[in-house]
Amino acid sequence: MKNEKFFINGTEFSPRRVLIIAELGTSHGADPVKAGELIEAAAEAGADCIKFQIVYAREILHPNTGEVVLPEGKIKLYDRFRELELDPSFFADMKEKVEKKGLIFLCTPFGLKSARELKDLKPKCIKIASPELNYTALLREIASYRLPTFLSTGVSKLGDIEEALSIMAENPDTTLPETTNSAICLLHCVTAYPAPEKDYNLRVLGSLGAVFGCPVGISDHSLDPELVPVLGTAMGALAIEKHFCLSRSDPGLDDPIALPPASFARMVASVRRAEKECPDEILASMYREHGRDLVESILGDGIKRLAPSEKANYERTNRSIHALRDIKKGETIEKQTIASLRTEKNLSIGLPPSWEERIIGRMASRFIPAGEGIRFEDL
Repeated sequence: MKNEKFFINGTEFSPRRVLIIAELGTSHGADPVKAGELIEAAAEAGADCIKFQIVYAREILHPNTGEVVLPEGKIKLYDRFRELELDPSFFADMKEKVEKKGLIFLCTPFGLKSARELKDLKPKCIKIASPELNYTALLREIASYRLPTFLSTGVSKLGDIEEALSIMAENPDTTLPETTNSAICLLHCVTAYPAPEKDYNLRVLGSLGAVFGCPVGISDHSLDPELVPVLGTAMGALAIEKHFCLSRSDPGLDDPIALPPASFARMVASVRRAEKECPDEILASMYREHGRDLVESILGDGIKRLAPSEKANYERTNRSIHALRDIKKGETIEKQTIASLRTEKNLSIGLPPSWEERIIGRMASRFIPAGEGIRFEDL
């Protein structure tokens, strides 16, 4: 692998010193007390880094996108995201709490507003989620910050990753020595909740590192605390991200697939042991404990492809261009009438975000309902 080191604020991470990220996401439910409890518990469980998400519903999806089934019943997905919108001061407080613990604060923005609010907090690093891998405007914005960036690669093909990296490289300020805050770490991910361990194809870590010359890690949505993290360490991961919760019965969107404290601590201990061993030793141990067939099914063949459990999400989870309101036949499409959003549930898929500037000023050839994707045939 060409690059097996990643630096955050001068601290080096590698497969011999893996960065372990506790993804709190929105498990705090907008409650600062619970968020503080999550930080404390994740720190005690051995996390190096605590991750949040800055959510503005309008940056992510259209109100017509559909419903999600929660324990309390069906609710509009857009409304669920609206409930998670918070003032930037919340994240400033969380950053202070995390850094007082001597840990790294990490956060995911989902649009330009949240990215700029995050930049104002002066983070040491930043994360781009898998669905935003093709969000051209956000990639360019974050590249301009010259921060170490984790780029998740779930529900993507090799060409999608190549295009994202080329967009981020358009800013010449990102071409700096590797020991500065400029690197990109690709996080191999399977965009399914939960993701079957056998879908992970962990040998792809070596493939991604070789093809793109980037350090690599894993954003793991599988349920087992050891299989993917330990085998990923053997395959060269220098960062492992896992969702963290206080209890899987909590009401957070990702809590059912997150690790509670005891399981997270078990994962950390297993990864720390694996760091000290060579890959062959790790594999021999995992073969003995879990059986060669299971281990080999998780390791896969190393060819980057959509995993079976995420194929149906391709293009629907990713960004595409949607009408923000009804657009009449013959109407000129303006910037304020479109946005690059996740398609998700019941809307049609539009053109990729890279086409935004090219369709502005074009005339609608037919009526486009609010929320629907905008395609070539609509122009």
